[in-house]
Amino acid sequence: MRSRARTAGLTLAAVVVLALLFRTAILGAFGSYLVQAEPPRKADIVLVLGGDPYGNRILTGSDLVRQGYAPKVLVSGSPGFYGAHECELAIPFAERAGYPASYFLHFEHDAHSTIEEAQAITPELRRLGVKRVILVTSDYHTRRAGKIFRAAAPDLIFYVVAAPDVHFTAHGWWHSREGRKTFVLEWMKTVTEWVGM
Repeated sequence: MRSRARTAGLTLAAVVVLALLFRTAILGAFGSYLVQAEPPRKADIVLVLGGDPYGNRILTGSDLVRQGYAPKVLVSGSPGFYGAHECELAIPFAERAGYPASYFLHFEHDAHSTIEEAQAITPELRRLGVKRVILVTSDYHTRRAGKIFRAAAPDLIFYVVAAPDVHFTAHGWWHSREGRKTFVLEWMKTVTEWVGM
């Protein structure tokens, strides 16, 4: 009995020492798992998801249109931003950054999660007659968003492109409070979806 307890104690100590030695690689691997993005490809439309108060998603999507990857940006607009839908604020923000109003289509909805957003937007994508969509979201959100939209609309092709996040990088998220919050929240949402909640 003592021998088993000693072996278990030594094994646990070894695991702790290894975790401390390789903590940066381990933390980076957990951050990297959340990011599943790809280079942009020609598509029928760029879809910018809501949920980015810093504007990196709308600027990334706008730049993809400027580069000729798609003719328009469909801007998702969830509610709750000082009585406005997010797209009502995001599009003027992009215009102030130098992108013309002709780039944008706004789409207001009442979704409060990525799943609800996919359920609201995919019928609009079909109505627009698009087949290939560049889905732009924050880097930490790319794996989950791609999976959700592909499940919601298996008849459409989604290319998931990452917009940078102000606080999150896959190999450095633990260095700031906001980065840690982003990491924990996205992992909670990922695990919740795994278990079907």
